[in-house]
Amino acid sequence: MKEKMGPAIVVLVCLAILFVVPAHAKVINGTVISKDGVPISFSVSGKGEPALVFVHGWSCDRSFWRKQIPYFETRHRVVALDLAGHGASGSGRDVYSLQAFGEDVAAVVRAVGARKAILIGHSMGGPVIIETAKILPDDVLALVGIDTMQDFEESFTPEQIKEFIKPFKEHFKKTADAFVRGMFVQGTDPEFIDEIAGKMSNASERVGISAMEEMLNMSYKADPPKIKAPVWCLNSDLWPTKPVVNRKYVPEFNLRVMKGVGHFLMLESPDEFNRQLDRILTEIDP
Repeated sequence: MKEKMGPAIVVLVCLAILFVVPAHAKVINGTVISKDGVPISFSVSGKGEPALVFVHGWSCDRSFWRKQIPYFETRHRVVALDLAGHGASGSGRDVYSLQAFGEDVAAVVRAVGARKAILIGHSMGGPVIIETAKILPDDVLALVGIDTMQDFEESFTPEQIKEFIKPFKEHFKKTADAFVRGMFVQGTDPEFIDEIAGKMSNASERVGISAMEEMLNMSYKADPPKIKAPVWCLNSDLWPTKPVVNRKYVPEFNLRVMKGVGHFLMLESPDEFNRQLDRILTEIDP
């Protein structure tokens, strides 16, 4: 059963976010209601504009940005959230679509009053922030994808999707664990791999399968990403990115590549990642 909340309650939630938390608190934790009534948990820290909104990937949560928040909150207001079905957010949703996730991010952007925000999305968070930019075209200054958006023309047949999803449905934890372990480069700390694979494989099976199916069914060739915000990507060299292809759909598509790291580059090499992201932010808002 979906969780519903009327407009008056939404106002009270927003007021609680703004006024109940002590002004001296370093991190403000809040909850806002997404378009379909699901509560979305988020945190805000730091000062300075533009605000940076960090969006995690598939079967992750906002803790995956723990190496970025202390670095960027010294100069920016930093917002991190848990998408519906992840972390501390609600799970009263039947289908975990990219559009619905985009509404989650949009609800948080509105709640914190972020104007000209820069949305930063890792992995699945990349297409999610594209959806958010469609919803809030005037409030998004730019999008920064992190190891995502490698090929806007990638698409899959219904048969391919069914075959890929089948083992997740049969044994989610085992399949998710193996899937995640394939996202690292040789020489990565085994304990770090165990930590990430363990966390993601223990995420919600129902949410994970639904979100994966929705991602695989997405096709920018069939439904182009009609956004006006420029896009930057900071990707690893684990999988090739096709900027020429992507510019057919987003003319202002910019690419930076970090070599020798895997899919979770913001945690694998946080110092270098933060420096690279900082350079991108300087180009976006000089």
